Amino acid sequence: MRAARIDGQLIGVSALLVAYGLIILYSAGQTDVPTRAAGVWWHQFIWVGVGLVAATVAFNVSFRLLEWLSPIVYGFSILLLVIVLVVGTGAGTAESSHSWLSIGGHQIGQPSELAKVATVLMLARFLSSRKEPPRALHDLIGPGLIIGAPFLLVLKQPDLGSAIVFVGIFFAMLFWAGVRPRLLFLLASPGISLLLAFSTVAWIVWILAFVLIIWAWRPYLWDWALCLIANVVMGTLAMPLWKHLAPYQQNRLLTFLNPEVDPRAAGYHAIQSRVAIGSGGWFGTGYTQGPQKRLAFLPEQHTDFVFSVVGEELGFLGVFVALALFLTLFFVLIRIARRAPDAFSSLVIFGIVGLFFTHVFENVGMTVNLMPITGIPLPFFSYGGSFFVICSLCLGLAMRVAWDSRLSGYHDF
Repeated sequence: MRAARIDGQLIGVSALLVAYGLIILYSAGQTDVPTRAAGVWWHQFIWVGVGLVAATVAFNVSFRLLEWLSPIVYGFSILLLVIVLVVGTGAGTAESSHSWLSIGGHQIGQPSELAKVATVLMLARFLSSRKEPPRALHDLIGPGLIIGAPFLLVLKQPDLGSAIVFVGIFFAMLFWAGVRPRLLFLLASPGISLLLAFSTVAWIVWILAFVLIIWAWRPYLWDWALCLIANVVMGTLAMPLWKHLAPYQQNRLLTFLNPEVDPRAAGYHAIQSRVAIGSGGWFGTGYTQGPQKRLAFLPEQHTDFVFSVVGEELGFLGVFVALALFLTLFFVLIRIARRAPDAFSSLVIFGIVGLFFTHVFENVGMTVNLMPITGIPLPFFSYGGSFFVICSLCLGLAMRVAWDSRLSGYHDF
């Protein structure tokens, strides 16, 4: 009877993703020259075991207790983010950053991973406590402060990829809480203005289009004025913010626009990843046989660019299977969020959807040069401990909500 309450779909798709990831990590270590990828799949088995423990612990925690503990967990994660700015170290494609906590020269984890889940919990607590969804920009001050603290601290490390994940979580949870798409657009408009400000013509066109849009929508006067001012300010700050970025971040953004500008250095990652995926064709070059991978031309093939191994060796078919599994996971989690017994649980699960989706979108996008290289891992595929454990913990939370919803009778929230 108890087993009948376990969500078999969630367990099934999660197990397939983990197994697929281990298979790809094994292949990533099969090279003709020595690389750091050699043997990592054995170490990943250890993290799978730790992840199972984390998922089990999360499953056995009451969501009422979790809601009560949310401010404590959030505060602790903020404290760790402050500490890592002082004593943190870099790794992988961002050696110059301050993202990892280390003890005795051994890296023990990235506080930003814990902060993502802690922020989901805190934001879910705040939004679920409201009688109605935010209707105006001033209603978003509280959620903005909750997301802004970890966002700015992670950006300071600097870790642009993880900072973007907080933005994805923020918009996903606001949408699920019932915030109108128009308000979300107004909220996002300063970011769009910042991105377009590097082209004067594009920015002017954007401002004119924005004025026409808000004139047609006729939002609250203060919302209209505040958003217009924010768009102009962000456009003005574009160049100072650009100069504030770390050199490697500037190079990544420049080579995203044109990798051929610096093919031997900053553009090398993007070019080699694109070549690897492009050479895979429909069915790939064969499992463990990818030439870009075997000759170690493909950088970080076991972490940031593990998806390139999928594309090179298993081709379009392997890529389709991987993306289909992720899509299935998203649909299962959304179903669980819809059937959650209360608003807090529902928002937590959809926040997890936003977390996973942003990671997948960023990672896959950068491997095919549709997104800047941000050094962000692919859930269940990339080698690493802290992120895998956090992903497992998220699945444990989802399993608990599915369990609770079945006890309450499958009511859609």
